[in-house]
Amino acid sequence: MEQQEPQRNWMEHLQANALPHNAIDCVILGYQNEQLKVLLLKWKFEDLWCLPGGYIYQTENFDEAAHRILAERTGLTSIYLKQFYTFGQLERSQYYRPEQVALLKKILAQIPLEGQDWDVDWFTKRFVSTGYFALVDIEQTTAQPDFLSERCAWCSVEEVPSLLADHNKILQKALEQLRIQLNYLPVGISLLPTKFTMKDLQKLYESILGVSLQRSNFQRKILKLGMLVRHEKQMTGAAHKAPYLYSFDKEKYAALVERGIGFSF
Repeated sequence: MEQQEPQRNWMEHLQANALPHNAIDCVILGYQNEQLKVLLLKWKFEDLWCLPGGYIYQTENFDEAAHRILAERTGLTSIYLKQFYTFGQLERSQYYRPEQVALLKKILAQIPLEGQDWDVDWFTKRFVSTGYFALVDIEQTTAQPDFLSERCAWCSVEEVPSLLADHNKILQKALEQLRIQLNYLPVGISLLPTKFTMKDLQKLYESILGVSLQRSNFQRKILKLGMLVRHEKQMTGAAHKAPYLYSFDKEKYAALVERGIGFSF
């Protein structure tokens, strides 16, 4: 997908058609190299990072807006999105620190907007933001930056830099909700490859929960759920030591997620 170019009257269109003082921010989570990662956007010209976000049009509902915004900002479509929290604290606008406002002005001054000027003050007013998170397979995902951004990058949730406004708080709330709702989300089937080892599955849960789990206890509980299909051992030259590969029984997995997997640690 090619980078989008600024539309004629883009700022005017946004101000006229956006639902007043409402926005959406997306926390896109993936798993790679035994690390839980989040997709970030880097603004053009400066070292300023943010979550993919945007504004809701008066003619669309929130879920439609979330999918449109994610597609416009990153090129990602057909993604599992779940609303997780509304950020409406009175002091939200204060999270735009003076140095960030100055950076925004500097960045936007270098991005042409045909026939108009950027209204930075409009962006930094108080907005109520609805948070959505998505669970994706990083290896099957190719994100492309929009015309405001220099690049999209996957960052370990343990190494996220200081983000625009209150985006660090939005990310932390998403991780908190992910842990709370873990039994009701398609975590494994969304974040792991089609076939995986029991160690892969355990490391995924450990990265989400931030704790170490006892191997035999984890395996016993997972197998008891009956949602895995076991395949032949990997060929490594030492067959008796090679781990089994597993995949999810999609029908059983979906049924478990719908009623709550009931997996406790």
